[in-house]
Amino acid sequence: MKHFLCLLSCIFTLTACAQKNDKPKAQTPPIKDKMNWNKLTPEEERVIVHKGTEYPGTGKLLNNKEKGTYVCRRCNAPLYRSETKFDSHCGWPSFDDEIKGAVKRVPDPDGMRVEITCNHCGAHLGHVFTGEGFTAKDTRHCVNSISMAFVPDK
Repeated sequence: MKHFLCLLSCIFTLTACAQKNDKPKAQTPPIKDKMNWNKLTPEEERVIVHKGTEYPGTGKLLNNKEKGTYVCRRCNAPLYRSETKFDSHCGWPSFDDEIKGAVKRVPDPDGMRVEITCNHCGAHLGHVFTGEGFTAKDTRHCVNSISMAFVPDK
C-alpha cells in the first residue's frame, strides 16, 4: 500500500507539471547583444550608462497599471513582471521581486546603498532597499522608468 501511494503521488506530480499554462505571456522583443543594443537618447544615456537618476514623479512608467513585462531599455532583457509592481509613493516605479537572474546587485562605493543593474548588459536601473516593510517580501527595487520599456501582455 505504501508503494502504491508513492506511485500515485508521483503520477499526480508529473501530471500537474505537464498541465498547460493558459496565462498569456508578453511578447517581449528579442534580447540584443552589445553590437546591436537599442539606440539611447542623451537623457537615457545619462541614467543608463552614467548611473544618473530621473527626477522623482516624472517617469512614464510610474503609474502604469497594465499587465505585462518591464524590459531593459538598452538590451530588451525581461526584468520585472507587473504582478511584482507596487505603489511605494517614492516617485519611481517599485517592484518587490525581479525575474529570476535578470537583475544584478552591486554595493555602491559609499556602502550606503545597493545599485541594481541589468544582468545581461549592465544598464543602471536604480537601487534596491530592504527592511522597509512595504510588502511581504520586504524588498523595494526603486527603478528609473527611463531604464525600462514596457511590453503589455496580449
